[in-house]
Amino acid sequence: MGAGHDHGHAYGLEPGADRTAAAEYRVRLRMALCLTVTVLVTQIVGGFLTGSLALLADAGHMATDAVGLVMALLAIHFANRPPSERRTFGYARAEILAAVANCLLLFGVGGFILYESIERLMQPPDIDGGLTIVFGAVGLIANCISLALLMRGQKASLNVRGAFLEVMSDALGSFAVIVSAVVVMATGFRQADPIASIVIGLMIVPRAWRLLREALDVLLEAAPKDVDMAEVRSHIVALPGVEDLHDLHVWTITSGLPVLSAHVVVREDVLDSVGNEKMLHALQGCLGRHFDVEHCTFQLEPVGHAEHEAGLCH
Repeated sequence: MGAGHDHGHAYGLEPGADRTAAAEYRVRLRMALCLTVTVLVTQIVGGFLTGSLALLADAGHMATDAVGLVMALLAIHFANRPPSERRTFGYARAEILAAVANCLLLFGVGGFILYESIERLMQPPDIDGGLTIVFGAVGLIANCISLALLMRGQKASLNVRGAFLEVMSDALGSFAVIVSAVVVMATGFRQADPIASIVIGLMIVPRAWRLLREALDVLLEAAPKDVDMAEVRSHIVALPGVEDLHDLHVWTITSGLPVLSAHVVVREDVLDSVGNEKMLHALQGCLGRHFDVEHCTFQLEPVGHAEHEAGLCH
């Protein structure tokens, strides 16, 4: 039987190289964190000066952004630690755990904002519309810069996407703050401020839910969305000499690191004439041409060996 087949070090990377998709964006995450903390302090001051709940709600969301960015950076640090005898994939899943933690944080802040908004809706306070617009604009500009910094990374990593979605929600929140302040100044309709806060809360929850579902898919080792299992099976079975395929598994260790394992049934005459190594290279080449899988392990079996495996399980 052919044993597992892999190239190079873990994930095919040289020692000391970044092992996760998010690692490439750590500098951008740090820049976004600096912007977020600066605006957070500004909006807290502005919220107390103006009396605007929408501005304070936005500041609360900025606080979760800051915590989320810190978690993302810590996750990158741990995820890029080398594997060990005990943790053979290292700490790569730390990034996914950070994404889940970000989701829970977003749910908590969204619920708190909605609760406070409903209370303020019943007794809307006076706010300083002019100052609220100024502080809201500062937040909007900073969030737009952070979004530009994280735009590419959110397509490659769930960890970065969690941070990106938080910043995006906050950018929309800053815009809602500005709109509510304009409405209050123009019409005197004070309920516009808590209504804007409700909008901010409602923007947070669905994005957090979508991210949580993606992160849970990784933790539950579901097949990546861009991998068609039936197509993988058909490509492997179509190779000359391959009779069957079983125990096919495709899952994701962390964003950008999909892995595959399979038991491939090969005719004995083909194994004798071609050899295990060439057969393994053919399997790797087949997957490399059609699918983006980082790490593959194949077990080559003669016809009838699957029944022997089934007997061992009883």
